[in-house]
Amino acid sequence: MKMKEITYSDYLPLKKYFNNQRYMLCVYTLPSLIAWSNEYYKPYGIIEKDALIIAAEFTEQKEYRRHLILPISPSREYSPEELCRVAEKCGFDNYWFVPGNYIDTFGKKEVESYFKITLQKEYCDYVYLKSDISELKGNRYSQKRNLIHQFEREYIENNRVETGKIIPRLSAECIDFLEKWCIERDCDADVNEDLACEKNAIINTLNHIDMLDMEGIYLRINGEICAFAIAAYLTNDMGVLHFEKAFTNIKGLYQYFDKLCANSLFDGYTYINKESDMNIPGLAKVKQSYHPAMIIKSYRLDLK
Repeated sequence: MKMKEITYSDYLPLKKYFNNQRYMLCVYTLPSLIAWSNEYYKPYGIIEKDALIIAAEFTEQKEYRRHLILPISPSREYSPEELCRVAEKCGFDNYWFVPGNYIDTFGKKEVESYFKITLQKEYCDYVYLKSDISELKGNRYSQKRNLIHQFEREYIENNRVETGKIIPRLSAECIDFLEKWCIERDCDADVNEDLACEKNAIINTLNHIDMLDMEGIYLRINGEICAFAIAAYLTNDMGVLHFEKAFTNIKGLYQYFDKLCANSLFDGYTYINKESDMNIPGLAKVKQSYHPAMIIKSYRLDLK
């Protein structure tokens, strides 16, 4: 099975395969799959009957990192036996980002007939009730409400804040903010590291936001963008917050903006997927502090 590289021009022809998309890990959004493409990683795909088969190819550490993800079809799931057949035909020996509910559906015993199963802890996604994040009710969110009140007193009540939808003409301004944010985090220290790759993915997204079914919002303080976020459809009742950045030196900004995102970007959704913590302890602590409704486990399947 000969695959071809997936690019932005493929977005419209391929989006139909994501109708009724059932997998709750953030990787299963077409905009994200395309946006993360860079000189070290490229997504490839091929159509097989009613399904889209997607592979990740890497120029470095190729044999270790190259992988398939689960076939994406609006009408059905592939059984473990079918996954085995597809992998062999495509010349791959493993799948990444296999959500726990796939293994539950077919049974661990059936999956282990064909694959060795390994948990990918760094890629397990945090999922929240939209109502929890948009309302922040109860004692467990009291500290976050307090920070929001402080931000509102300092900035909202003094008319220092402007918010709005990200449109193409604002992309350059958002990228300028991202560059400043990345200086704080030393994103460019290693071009192969997660933060550097994420930076590239955000820039790709902002430069093509008019071509994708993604929504974004920004927040300005005193006329300067200090936060932005971009979200996309994942499943019928879940959206995914792919990117959310805010300056950390402005007290209460992140908490205020996070609540704004829930209310502005996820209308009609029950759940918000906020992606994984990438095994970064500080990021894990922040995600846990919002009390996820569930953790979507990610597994690697290696052919036996």
